[in-house]
Amino acid sequence: MPFTRRHLVTAASASVLVALLPGCAQTPKPREGFTPTVGQAGKDVIWVPTPDSVVQRMLDMAEVKRGERVVDLGSGDGKIAIAAAKRGARAKGIEYNPDMVAVSQQNARAQGVNVEFVQGDIFQSDFTEADVITLYLLPTLNERLRPILLRMKPGTRVTSHQFTMGPWQPDRTDNVDGRDAHLWIVPANVEGAWTVRIAGEQPFQLQLQQQFQRLEGRATTGGNQVALQMGQLRGPTVRFELPGTGGTRRFEATAGHTGPMNGTVTSANGERKTFTATRGA
Repeated sequence: MPFTRRHLVTAASASVLVALLPGCAQTPKPREGFTPTVGQAGKDVIWVPTPDSVVQRMLDMAEVKRGERVVDLGSGDGKIAIAAAKRGARAKGIEYNPDMVAVSQQNARAQGVNVEFVQGDIFQSDFTEADVITLYLLPTLNERLRPILLRMKPGTRVTSHQFTMGPWQPDRTDNVDGRDAHLWIVPANVEGAWTVRIAGEQPFQLQLQQQFQRLEGRATTGGNQVALQMGQLRGPTVRFELPGTGGTRRFEATAGHTGPMNGTVTSANGERKTFTATRGA
């Protein structure tokens, strides 16, 4: 079984708040005689801590900012959540093993940072408030999480030590001391039919096909179909080009999982106009 630093189970378990602030006088203690040991068994994985250099690179790649909400899924000894808190983030760790939760709380208190740690199953926990998600899980668990992560708000950053998300390719991968750190940015869901209205022009139809952050499609105007070029999604930002008789025009807009797409279109001669796209033909 591959090494990870996690104790994670897939069985349902109601999340229970075990510890809040490291300064709290009632910080829980692990059961007597418990000491975290590299390679200790969990239900689905074994525990190996993420190296400090990888932790820092993961947080760098996610561009963690002061005040942002960072949630570490399967938080182990709390190392990543604590490192995020030291950057000024509002950090939280979700960990199944209550002894490790207690260890995490003690570690946070010893390092003088405020971190929320909860005991629970990540598949039964609500972490939709996060701006950044951090992971060190097996690929099979990452793939189970993938649909949950893709429903989070566009622009949410997901960073993983070593393991990927199946067909959802990372937006960036760095190698740190022989280990991979991956970054994904949750893309808006723009799959489907759209009606595009450019200021001062007749509306036209746009059909988009999306594969995570990759975008293809075609526009139908005046009975003619034109293939979309250079389609790309980066969080809520949508970019593509459409060739025409007057040259290629560049579109850039902001979109969410629902609702309209609003942005600008730049013609080959540099003229810019606003446009709005609404779902449906």
